Amino acid sequence: MENPSAAVQPTAEPVTAVPANVDRRVVAAGLVGSIVEYFDFGIYGYLATVLAVVFFASGSDPTAALLATLATFAAAFALRPLGGLVFGHLGDRLGRKRMLATTVLAMCAATFLVGVLPTYAAIGSAAAFLLVAARCVQGVAAGGEVGGAASYVAEYAPPARRGFLCSTVQFGALGGALLASAVVTTLTSVLTTQQMAAWGWRLPFLLSLPLGAVGIWIRLKLEDSRQFHDLAARGEVAKAPVRELFTDHRGPLVRTLGLSILLFALYYVAYVYASIHLQRVGGFSSREAFWSTTVTLIVSCAAMPAFGALSDRIGRRPVFLGATIATLVLTFPVFMVMNSGHYVPALLAQVVLGLPESALMAVAFSTFAELFTTRVRYSGIALGFNLASTAVGGTAPYICTWLVQRTGSSLAPAGFLVVTALITLAAAVRLKETRATVLRAH
Repeated sequence: MENPSAAVQPTAEPVTAVPANVDRRVVAAGLVGSIVEYFDFGIYGYLATVLAVVFFASGSDPTAALLATLATFAAAFALRPLGGLVFGHLGDRLGRKRMLATTVLAMCAATFLVGVLPTYAAIGSAAAFLLVAARCVQGVAAGGEVGGAASYVAEYAPPARRGFLCSTVQFGALGGALLASAVVTTLTSVLTTQQMAAWGWRLPFLLSLPLGAVGIWIRLKLEDSRQFHDLAARGEVAKAPVRELFTDHRGPLVRTLGLSILLFALYYVAYVYASIHLQRVGGFSSREAFWSTTVTLIVSCAAMPAFGALSDRIGRRPVFLGATIATLVLTFPVFMVMNSGHYVPALLAQVVLGLPESALMAVAFSTFAELFTTRVRYSGIALGFNLASTAVGGTAPYICTWLVQRTGSSLAPAGFLVVTALITLAAAVRLKETRATVLRAH
């Protein structure tokens, strides 16, 4: 049996000090990949109602077309654990740097491809097939991105600042979603519905190319973390990281999965599905829904570094517990207000829903990094985090849309969030505090 706290106990091994001037480059390296990843995923979610018309039979039931689009959105998440396994293995064997550059390249290439795909009107059902293929490449790349970025930043960060610095990786996730929301909001404000359906939807996907180029340039200039470098120099790199993960680190892996369940469900409900809900249930225009999501993301981005710094002061466990309990208490009232038909209260309700998610994201990666050793850290974070993404992340918009249609209740998505919150609450209650501990190599 593994010792659950083995990854975080003080150690006599030398710990290399982190030069002050390295923080900015390290933060940029973690930030940029998350921006690209969540910009790419966010675009698809925000344009779901347009893509339903463009890539699926327009003469069919609109709800069925939307569900097909959301199922394609979820398809990418089914392959994220595979990406986590492949890139996690390579990252723990060969180093973080090369894998971080590779994941950004694959992600932006697949997203750019979506922007140039022929539509249903041009080639029929083959268009949907090509869309699914591009989304699957995105899923594999995204699965490898998160574990590497989190490991890289955590291994550079001083213990007393790890929560704050690791929160910047997830800040990039919200920043990417915010950028996607802002781009889509701008386009829907200046283009007609017909123009968006004809060609406007392509523009955000094409924008991923220059974003990805910047990301690759930044990451190719990096050096591997000193922790991994020292491990490699001593010849102690794991030969089979994934096998070691399952034999010696099952406890941390299960905890990472449980703590990630609400994080993914709430992210895709608060920042992606809410836009669909405001339009289809609340009766608001697409422009109003996109502006509401944009404001929510701005507030959540602003709050995230504060939540990360807070976890450095009071601990990871209190932040996890507080955000999870807040979700349980606020979810049903928030959806009642969003369903009211009054725009300003609905916007404020979405902002309230986004704040617990901001807290969860801020504290997640520092917590996960502290659960694993350097030998398996990339693999452990990537697999545990991505298993949760497959279970409730990409499927969340589909589940919520299906629940509303099936039950006839506009509050059904709140029930979905409550179930996921109870799972994360059980994991958070059992979480041992790891704030300011020294990361162990093995």
